[in-house]
Amino acid sequence: MLSKRQALRVLAVLAAFTLSSCSGYDNSALGVAVVGEPADPFAKGGDLTQGGVLVRASTVEGLVAFDDAGRVIPALADRWIVTDDGQSYIFRLRDGNWANGDPITADTAKRAISAALKSLDGGPLALDLAGIDEVRAMAGRVIEIRLTRPMPYLLQLLAQPELGLLHKGRGTGPMEAVRSGAIAALSAIDPARLGMPPIENWAERTRQIQLRALPGPSAVEAFNDGSVDLVLGGRIQDFLLTRSVGILRGTIQLDPVVGLFGLHVMNDEGFLAEPANREALAMAVDRDGLISPFGVGGWVPTTRIVTPSLDGDLGTIGERWGEQTLEQRRAVAAARVRAWNAPSNAAPGGAALRLRLWLPEGGGSTVLFNRLSTDFAAIGIGLDRAEDAGEADLALVDDVARYPRAAWYLNRLSCHAGKGLCSEEADARVTEAGAAATPAERAALLTEAEAELTGSNVFIPFGTPIRWSLVRGSVDGFSVNAWGWHPLMPLAWLPK
Repeated sequence: MLSKRQALRVLAVLAAFTLSSCSGYDNSALGVAVVGEPADPFAKGGDLTQGGVLVRASTVEGLVAFDDAGRVIPALADRWIVTDDGQSYIFRLRDGNWANGDPITADTAKRAISAALKSLDGGPLALDLAGIDEVRAMAGRVIEIRLTRPMPYLLQLLAQPELGLLHKGRGTGPMEAVRSGAIAALSAIDPARLGMPPIENWAERTRQIQLRALPGPSAVEAFNDGSVDLVLGGRIQDFLLTRSVGILRGTIQLDPVVGLFGLHVMNDEGFLAEPANREALAMAVDRDGLISPFGVGGWVPTTRIVTPSLDGDLGTIGERWGEQTLEQRRAVAAARVRAWNAPSNAAPGGAALRLRLWLPEGGGSTVLFNRLSTDFAAIGIGLDRAEDAGEADLALVDDVARYPRAAWYLNRLSCHAGKGLCSEEADARVTEAGAAATPAERAALLTEAEAELTGSNVFIPFGTPIRWSLVRGSVDGFSVNAWGWHPLMPLAWLPK
């Protein structure tokens, strides 16, 4: 039991500590974990995991960037205008230098943009940007991006990490990264170093971010023991781990994202050769039951490939099998399985039809696998886990849309993407949409493309992806957003 004098002394020390904390700056580094493998933040190349993408976005900025709320903000370009016809974006580059001291000019920026676009190498993001016709260097620090058609989402695409601009192999920040063992230590670059106006008391305005990539269980454990104050990049395979996070440690934040979450049919062998048989699999899935074990409030299932009610959605494509109950759908699907299992198609020895499913490792994936096994067993199909997506009949797709338009979904499932079965007819409609004369004609063609892709039954939609983070109450610079994107620079700013 403390005496009155001892208690007063303790209170005085605590008061002094509180005053010193409020009057000064806490420059201690912020520990951040991103779900992945330890080498992720240091990876190079185009196919980066979340850890590598976070580091690239922090150290190689583009014309524009995202803030913590997912809004487009200036980066190398400090302002821009869009012409009335929506087919020309004119950017004014900021005063300042590239990382090596060369001045930022229209010519150097044009070369950097052209190199970034070329590096996309025909992948889905290149298809998203196919409307770019020309990049022009104008007077001084002004560049123009001309389009073959309006692209209302162009700024969101230019803010993607892949569109970060390199000059002589280096980015301009806004942060620089130094490797320290398994930690990427990222520090905000003083603007004066890049030829920009200095900011008073810069060293007191920012703090270092210490980023590490950890497997899901280790990331949650690091948050629970206080080693990190923020966990990013959480997906459904590790979501059940968040149950160990007590209310005093922090909060579980879910991003309101849209995108692709379902099974991609990887080949057309055997039972999967016929679209009607592939449809049978989609009919068997109990979508509500699939996610119910996770307790995710507000999650909405869908049988559509494109998330309903996006901008440009004509509303002419509805949910499939709306007049049938799950039991009725399964009865139709089971009849198709029995028909295929006739003696001419039966496996040697009369073995039941079995398919191989690839899912990422994790407790949540085990739950998904068990649920899908039950669903498919109800129509007479067994399910096995595949170790690699390339060896699977079905593979989980879990991607967040980079912009809220049907084209994003169709490009991700296109034959150009080369990830599984596709529809050349759907791709042809998307190509035609790119040359459409009006937004209404473009929307109609994209709707036709979705209908073609739906009819081919190469993708089995479940609903929207699940993205989660763990956030300590003391963390500033984090906001949930529709892109599931959480840049590191806002986390480095200290409150005034």
